[in-house]
Amino acid sequence: MSTLTIVIPMLNEAKALPALAASLAKLDPPPHEVLCIDGGSEDESVALAEAQGWRVIATERGRGRQINAGVEAAQGDHVLILHADTVLPSDAVAVVEAALADPKVSLASFTPIIRGPEKTRWGTTAHNWAKTWYAPLLFRPRLFVRGARLLFGDHAMFFRREQFLAVGGCDPQAMVMEEADLCIRLAALGRVRMVPRVVETSDRRIAEWGALKANWIYLKVGLSWALGARDGLERHYPDVR
Repeated sequence: MSTLTIVIPMLNEAKALPALAASLAKLDPPPHEVLCIDGGSEDESVALAEAQGWRVIATERGRGRQINAGVEAAQGDHVLILHADTVLPSDAVAVVEAALADPKVSLASFTPIIRGPEKTRWGTTAHNWAKTWYAPLLFRPRLFVRGARLLFGDHAMFFRREQFLAVGGCDPQAMVMEEADLCIRLAALGRVRMVPRVVETSDRRIAEWGALKANWIYLKVGLSWALGARDGLERHYPDVR
């Protein structure tokens, strides 16, 4: 059986870590290890992660750099990238093992539902699912035909460590949309798929911005990236914790 490393790119996630720790404690079987890649947190994130027995690695801020550092340090054959505000199903380790048992699959993810303490964001959840298909169809049709799909960080993406390293990992300069670039890179090695198992991810951005503004920001950032206007995208995607 292959081993799984969970990599958590982290920046000021003290509010989210207690719930994350509770969910990871329920994983059966457990992962081989949990790595927290900290991009310079100024809250209690590092102390909380270390209290869970997770290995914390400090690196420069930027999700592309943080993911690269985590995968390079990972001891597992498979790696799952988990945002701190996303909750996995208890059998996630087995789901990853089963999905990557198919040698034709180079990258996969769960299916996210965006949920908060007061409501489930069904509209944004549906759009999130739909753009997994229509974005590559519109902007990378040749890759779409070959099996490419567009996955995002809140999908809880996973892959084989050796293949991630073989394609050069994430763009180290990417502050946002690093997962889209990774989808294109790994699509050269096989299919990209979203498995029909749910993860719950926080609606904190939607709660902060409102549904219309949030979806407009998602669309603007995605279109800018697809059309090649990638410098400074993080200006349009402020942190919400």
